[in-house]
Formats: sequence, C-alpha cells, structure tokens
Amino acid sequence: MGWWTIEKRLSELKPGERGIVTRVSGSGLIKKRLLEMGLVKGTEIVMVRKAPLGDPIEFQVKGYNLSLRKVEADNVFVTIGELENGYRNSSIVPSRKP
Repeated sequence: MGWWTIEKRLSELKPGERGIVTRVSGSGLIKKRLLEMGLVKGTEIVMVRKAPLGDPIEFQVKGYNLSLRKVEADNVFVTIGELENGYRNSSIVPSRKP
C-alpha cells in the first residue's frame, strides 16, 4: 500500500479534509493578505465547513478558524495525500509514538 499526492485549490477541499499549503497565487495585495494570515508554504490546513451557498468557507489553520471567500481560497494551493485504495489522509491519523 503506497501514498500519492495531488494538488488542489483550497476551495476544492471537502469538510474535514486536510492539506498542506504548497503555494499562494494572486495579485500582490491578495497574496500579501493571505500570507499574513498564515497561509504560507508547509502550513497544515483543515476545511471546517462551507456556508449554504458555498461562500464563505471556514478553515482551521495554526490553531484558529479562518473564513475566506471562495475567490480568495482559489488562490491557495494545497497538497492532499491519498492511499492507493482511495482512503484520504484526513480520515487516517498516523501514530507518532516512538
């Protein structure tokens, strides 16, 4: 059984799904704002929920909840790891015991 990864836009995550930020795009001001909110490369982020009409989207990042508009979340790319059999890493919590 092996792992493979895919890159998605932050706005494409489903509730409970987690990813690692790989890059942030967008114009200067939008990109700066997203980076200042902690969405930097290597940061783990979890999608909490979407509003009924899909905008805004709530995420948990660095111990706080962050709500972004869909158009803002489209500028953040995350890597999602998956098992070959299709189970997402969000449903598997690896043990960190020595």
